[in-house]
Amino acid sequence: MSEASVERTKCLIIGSGPAGYTAAIYAARANLSPVLYTGVQPGGQLTITNEVENYPGYPKGVIGPEMMEDFKSQAERFGTDVRYEIIDKVDFTGPVHKAWTESGQEIQADTVIIATGASAKWLGLESEQRLMNRGVSACAVCDGFFFRGQEVAIVGGGDTAAEEATYLAKMCAKVHLLVRRDELRASKIMQERVLKTPNLEVHWNTEAEEIMGSEGVDGVRVLNNKTGESTVLPVTGFFVAIGHKPNTEIFEGWLDMDANKYLVTVPGRSLTNIEGIFASGDAQDHIYRQAVTAAGTGCMAALDAERYLADKGII
Repeated sequence: MSEASVERTKCLIIGSGPAGYTAAIYAARANLSPVLYTGVQPGGQLTITNEVENYPGYPKGVIGPEMMEDFKSQAERFGTDVRYEIIDKVDFTGPVHKAWTESGQEIQADTVIIATGASAKWLGLESEQRLMNRGVSACAVCDGFFFRGQEVAIVGGGDTAAEEATYLAKMCAKVHLLVRRDELRASKIMQERVLKTPNLEVHWNTEAEEIMGSEGVDGVRVLNNKTGESTVLPVTGFFVAIGHKPNTEIFEGWLDMDANKYLVTVPGRSLTNIEGIFASGDAQDHIYRQAVTAAGTGCMAALDAERYLADKGII
């Protein structure tokens, strides 16, 4: 790599979405001239979210992609350089951090803000992808409101599935929890909540075969993996709660992670184990996973980066 091909910046932001764009807004307003690489899914998970009704400032709701376009425009207004490319390699050995794009461009940055997010795990059904945002969702807290008074199904056996199933039960007429095994993996207290909820029916040893419908969900065909019997549940919503996978692979070996590969930060801060590297959004948050909390940690990361640069005498 020739010296001429190396680019230098005070602030590199890896990833878009609410965390990345909010970090960019704050960093740009602090005159850090941030360079943001959007990654493989510009706008993050919200680009596959139909309508967002729980983000402050949008009283009538907003389509996910439109909301992310608003965030991007605001970041660009203050001078963020938004680039539609992927960072696929990093080297955090020195005080100046290095990253490389897919095309081989080397960027040297005094600070790096990570906002690569997480991706929902899916079952792999063709109908699941076809009916995405038309009755199929991976976030009950985000989309459950649209199914109030209706009958829905949710897949999963862990704490997330149990929590989201009981959440849905508060607003839906009936909730079918599809559990692949003959027991829940959820904690004891969550299991008790599930089993005590009157309008929540657990289907043991049950797997989803096909989500039915053309323009929207109108049922799900399920298979009992012990008896081999197939039945159809008359649901209008289908939620997948089998976990999320943080998009942190390129940071393995550099940054501290928990057992599920989420980045570990100093409690209440965005600081990682390496000076000048800050983590925000769903790449480090496995609890809340909301647009508003991601935006908040993006703000924190930018403020932490600004303070770090000031302490080092770089700005």
